[in-house]
Amino acid sequence: MRLAGAALLSGLWLLSLAIGAADQSLADLFLTPEGRALMLESRLPRTVAAVLAGVGLAMSGQVMQVLARNRFIEPMTAGAGQSAALGVLLCTLVLPGAAIGVKMAAAALCALAGSLGLMALIRPLPPTQPLLVPLVALVYGGVIGAVVTFVAYQGNMMQFLGTWLTGELSGVLRGRYELLWIGAVASGATYLIADRLSLLSLGEDAARALGLNVGLVTAAAVAAISVVTAMIVVTLGAIPFVGLVVPNLVARLAGDNLRRALPLTALAGAILVLAADILGRVIRAPYEVPVATTIAVIGATAFVVMLNRGRTRA
Repeated sequence: MRLAGAALLSGLWLLSLAIGAADQSLADLFLTPEGRALMLESRLPRTVAAVLAGVGLAMSGQVMQVLARNRFIEPMTAGAGQSAALGVLLCTLVLPGAAIGVKMAAAALCALAGSLGLMALIRPLPPTQPLLVPLVALVYGGVIGAVVTFVAYQGNMMQFLGTWLTGELSGVLRGRYELLWIGAVASGATYLIADRLSLLSLGEDAARALGLNVGLVTAAAVAAISVVTAMIVVTLGAIPFVGLVVPNLVARLAGDNLRRALPLTALAGAILVLAADILGRVIRAPYEVPVATTIAVIGATAFVVMLNRGRTRA
């Protein structure tokens, strides 16, 4: 399974390098000076950015589902993505000339606050009503999104709002995507504590009985989710649905053992985002469809099919 996924990702990687507005073949990209410059400045960074974003979104979505003990929740629609956009917006209004690192920190702190707020809201919800969690998460994310829109309107920055709330990769160049590596490190950190996170899925009382420091592990996981979400929003904009669909599909193949499931989740997330970006480039070439829009269509279709199969088996 992993070998097939790796082969598919490799094929998509080469296809992504070969597709673009400039008329350059894959051989030209490696053999001519102009082709190498194009590849290094634009096409390779864009491909790497898509892969890193897919890995981060899918893994953070799976970790959040473990923390919330609910499979119908993911950071980009549950307040973390909107909070990160709010952080970037406030930083831009208060410190217009701030460096990208300052905006990154503001986005990460706001995403952390938004994630902690969601955890506090869903904690008292009865476990016998699992649909309440995604409902509360959607409303919570919608409220924060409304605040973002209001602040942007008051600050005369509505023209920039779409950049942070609609993910797309057309503007990715060398020197403008490297923050995603920070998100990749944060995603890798969640794999290091995968066994402890698996214990959390048993419930806090059971995890404590097994000797787990629930507060520390939860804090580390929420911090990782916040960093990943902030890096993606600052660099590419919000890309929803990846963290919802991919973990659910992988769970059907790998089960709930995060140590086993997270690598498959990362691989599937990278494939989904890279395939969606390629599709967005060819649907209306030479124009582009934002990757967030393409993923919404793909993700919604896959999720409906998955639910129907589950109902048939039941």
